[in-house]
Amino acid sequence: MADHQRRRLVPPPALCGFLLLLVLIFAASYAVGRAAGPVAPGMHDSTTDSGTEDGGGGGGVGGTHGGGH
Repeated sequence: MADHQRRRLVPPPALCGFLLLLVLIFAASYAVGRAAGPVAPGMHDSTTDSGTEDGGGGGGVGGTHGGGH
């Protein structure tokens, strides 16, 4: 009976393989992102300063308030 309970507690090998593959893919993606560096070097944090000229911290493109109408 103990063998039957032990078998129920062990996850299926396919699930373990999938989780291992998922971890490896995320690790490889992180390594490539670290090696590539920042995509937009001039981009800053989304924190707002009181001295900004645009007055908002939306991060959008300025002058597109009309939405194309």
